[in-house]
Amino acid sequence: MQKNVFSCQIATQLGISQKFVEATLALLDEGCTIPFIARYRKERTGGLDEVQIAAISDRYEKLLDIQKRKETVIKTITDLDKMTPELQERINQCWDATEIEDIYLPYKPKRRTRAQVAREQGLEPLALLLMKQRERDPEAAAAKFAKGDVDSVESAIKGAQDIIAEVVSENEKSRQQLRNAFTRQAVITSKVVKAKANSDEAAKYSDYFDWSEPLKRCSSHRLLAMRRGESEGILRISISPNDDEALERLKHHYVYGNTPCGRLVAEAIDDGYKRLLKPAIETEFAAQSKEKADEEAIHVFAENLRQLLLGAPLGQKRVLGIDPGFRTGCKVVCLDAQGNLLHHDVIMPHPPVNKRTEAAITLQRLIQKFQIEAISIGNGTASRETDSFVKDVLAGKYNVAADSKSSKAKADDKNAPTPQVFVVSEAGASVYSASKVARDEFPNEDVTVRGAVSIGRRLMDPLAELVKIDPKSIGVGQYQHDVDQTKLKHSLDQTVESCVNLVGVDLNTASQHLLMYVSGLGATLAKNIIDYRREHGAFTSRAQLLKVPRLGPSAYQQCAGFLRIHNAKNPLDGTAVHPESYPIVQQMAKDQGCTVADLIHNKEKREALELHRYVTADVGMPTLTDIMAELEKPGRDPRQQLEAFEFDKNVSTIDDLVEGMVLPGIVTNITNFGAFVDIGVHHDGLVHISQMANRRIAHPLDVVKLHQHVQVRVTEVDHRRQRISLSMKGL
Repeated sequence: MQKNVFSCQIATQLGISQKFVEATLALLDEGCTIPFIARYRKERTGGLDEVQIAAISDRYEKLLDIQKRKETVIKTITDLDKMTPELQERINQCWDATEIEDIYLPYKPKRRTRAQVAREQGLEPLALLLMKQRERDPEAAAAKFAKGDVDSVESAIKGAQDIIAEVVSENEKSRQQLRNAFTRQAVITSKVVKAKANSDEAAKYSDYFDWSEPLKRCSSHRLLAMRRGESEGILRISISPNDDEALERLKHHYVYGNTPCGRLVAEAIDDGYKRLLKPAIETEFAAQSKEKADEEAIHVFAENLRQLLLGAPLGQKRVLGIDPGFRTGCKVVCLDAQGNLLHHDVIMPHPPVNKRTEAAITLQRLIQKFQIEAISIGNGTASRETDSFVKDVLAGKYNVAADSKSSKAKADDKNAPTPQVFVVSEAGASVYSASKVARDEFPNEDVTVRGAVSIGRRLMDPLAELVKIDPKSIGVGQYQHDVDQTKLKHSLDQTVESCVNLVGVDLNTASQHLLMYVSGLGATLAKNIIDYRREHGAFTSRAQLLKVPRLGPSAYQQCAGFLRIHNAKNPLDGTAVHPESYPIVQQMAKDQGCTVADLIHNKEKREALELHRYVTADVGMPTLTDIMAELEKPGRDPRQQLEAFEFDKNVSTIDDLVEGMVLPGIVTNITNFGAFVDIGVHHDGLVHISQMANRRIAHPLDVVKLHQHVQVRVTEVDHRRQRISLSMKGL
């Protein structure tokens, strides 16, 4: 019954058929993961995608939280012996968290308030009398209560007003009325704390020293910036509606005329509004606006992370990775096609050492010795200089022999293809190099070598390498340290899991950290797979997974379709076709009088299949269509092809920039207000959302993607603050 109520609520909120919501909740209860449901249970869910399934899961968790809160509320009111059938029914039917708290507020245990003291003094009857506003002489009425702890008529009236103030502030209609006022007209105001105004740390918040705007128009990045300034003690933030109008509307419901009692009630409402009601609703709206800003920032971060993780891979090539540097030199590593470390070295081609010839000899020798096919350079300090130096070496500008070799070897070198050079983001490489994951991988190497390995590997396969780094350290977020950290982690974990399972994982080469994110696995089973692989050698079939300790049928069902075994005896083991669908493909091949391998390689045989013949009670056209798409391109990688990129050779520092210049750049980060673009001058420029297109756009993600190659025009250079303004309009 409860599940039916939940599914109805969720279906209404998300605009999804209740039938499919119920099916999705049932699958989640069975332990199915979101990627598995989206990929292999389309018939049951009506083809819901991962975003919709995640939304159903999140709404379900929220409803469970509300249900637990309702149980607490009911128990507390019942224990106070104040529960009525009508009140219980109202709570049972309510699924709005704010409304539940409003219902609960009059009964909620609270600290000893002024109103509570007045009630203990027996002044509640006087408060009720004043609120009816029928007494012509309120002081005469109050005189009857001036006894005991109440030493005067004035004290009696004051106590009664305290009760009225609390009653009005806790009234559901009063609270909802003020919420409506906040929704319509609340203004958020930011003021600098005078004692901090001239401090260095306050300079970055100078835009908000005297700032106000309607709360409903305040963008998430501005709100988060102000809240960060507040948390650092630099800004003071307030949210307020039109107080006079709000008070007038409130009094309209409680004050019946300009009578002596009416004036006393009006005074009580003024006090209750300023002391109790407005602060409570302001706190509520501060929390709501922060939550909304968090959600927007987390969404942007998750989308940036998705694009970063799904960046184009170079593939299994022999790579030379370089972590550039000036004073300490460039750390160089040579990796084989599987990303294993073969050699590491240091070259000093830049100031202050300037051993360019020696560095060129070393570079040429390593390229030749390890048959390097590509070079990956980090985009940090000395990146442009290192990129230029490496390309000069490859172009033969340093005419030196790497070794004394035979003429045949030299001839072979001339025939060998020149390695391609790529500049990759090194964000998070230093975090990885000092992490436990890196120490476990390279216990005998220092952090500089590990960082260079990370730079080399993320060219080969960004996804496989970046999953080892805490997403918050990758540098593609917007105020990521200011948002709700639990929600951020949940969203980013879902994003990583989604990307890993979308691409699929090579069972025989994947690291433990990558395997952790495969549907149905986790840290323990990932480690068990690695241990089994180490002991028994490479997997030859997916079915072998069932021999891995603690990996039972349920986990196998969830993970098998996302794990690939290339060149397996059964060609389907290298595809996204789930083992539970193998009999279908085998029947298809049998009907065409061929093997499964023939069916994969023969387009005519696939086109001859009549798919409707294979529809069953459990297998519908969505699954059959997915199978055919997979047979057409077995184990296809959904990521784009990698493209080389070059900055403008005439621009290397911010001093080289001139307004009006059109330059190539790479999108490095996307926020709600625009995109940051690396144009090769060590300071990313900002393309504001208003400068991204000749039309109005809702969000920068509608126009650009992370690491996209773009053309930009320099519109302003602020040398003092090291800020560069760019435009993409008309380019």
